[in-house]
Amino acid sequence: MATSPEPDATPASVAARPSWAERWYNGHPLFLLLLPLSAIFALMAALRRMSYRLGWLKAWQAPVPVIVVGNISVGGTGKTPLTLALVEHLRSQGWRPGIVSRGYGGQGASYPQIVRADSDAAEVGDEPLLLARRAQVPVVIDPLRVRGVQHLLASSDCNIVLCDDGLQHYALARTVEIAVVDGQRGLGSGWPLPAGPLRESAARLRSVDMVVVNGAWRAAGSMPASAATMSLAPAAWQPVSGAAVDLAADLATELPVAAAIPPSAGAIHAVAGIGHPPRFFAMLAEQGFQPIPHAFPDHHAYTADDLQFSPPAPVVMTEKDAVKCAGIAPANSWYVPVQAILPDSFWQALTQRLALWRTPDAG
Repeated sequence: MATSPEPDATPASVAARPSWAERWYNGHPLFLLLLPLSAIFALMAALRRMSYRLGWLKAWQAPVPVIVVGNISVGGTGKTPLTLALVEHLRSQGWRPGIVSRGYGGQGASYPQIVRADSDAAEVGDEPLLLARRAQVPVVIDPLRVRGVQHLLASSDCNIVLCDDGLQHYALARTVEIAVVDGQRGLGSGWPLPAGPLRESAARLRSVDMVVVNGAWRAAGSMPASAATMSLAPAAWQPVSGAAVDLAADLATELPVAAAIPPSAGAIHAVAGIGHPPRFFAMLAEQGFQPIPHAFPDHHAYTADDLQFSPPAPVVMTEKDAVKCAGIAPANSWYVPVQAILPDSFWQALTQRLALWRTPDAG
């Protein structure tokens, strides 16, 4: 049985005792020893990007617009809720979107692979499965993004592609690049991998089409110029048992009749296997709960024992975790869907960048 933290282990107290992952992200002196390797990594990344910019390596151009949503740092920044918001907006404008993802964490036997609402997260990955259920659009996973896009276009009628977490995959030409930055953590230490969290230098943000900051900017330094601020609004809690089926067309849908009523206050066991668990714990605290935090590694493969806690209390997790836990979670378990909210100026800028393509109705 998993044991709970000390009784005073609130999100604030956890933040006061950062994990080694957080220390690494923020630049603990110990990781200075890795800076020589970081210099090699940064040089190789820069040379690769330059090779595509100069035409030494050729990027494949899709016959439809491609929107890449990614980041320049590792860890969760909010790409998945942004991708979902993009799908809804594009669909409202008459586009027929589809999604291509790496499928990180999945153990698929072959690629490319179509992700369906009843797919197994262990095979296709947790984020692609969440996208397939919530977005209700064609989703294809493939480590080779070009091959994935080609398969998506051949197997569906979509006329615009969203590439989830593909900013560094330059073999795929893109119409719009959107980089997402965590407003609380920013770019961390600013060191490249493996000493720090950066996949590319901070200067890369100046070359993308749009920068989205997830949450109010609290990181060191100034917020990227012309960045749009995104907020994540929690929707109605859903029973984890319902994550095994497609409930997501409308987050306002009433809970199944047989479902229990979610708690309204008090202590809860908060479970998060995402890139930055403290964000989820803080959201629950803002809703008036006393979360007992249980942070797991990103893309964690849960077992039933992972979700057995003491003292007894409801278990509340992210939607990304719920798609893996529907068959093993305790009876009184819930997940919290979130919706991304962005300013009108962001959507207007996106429309302008897509204006050169044929109108959606003509596709």
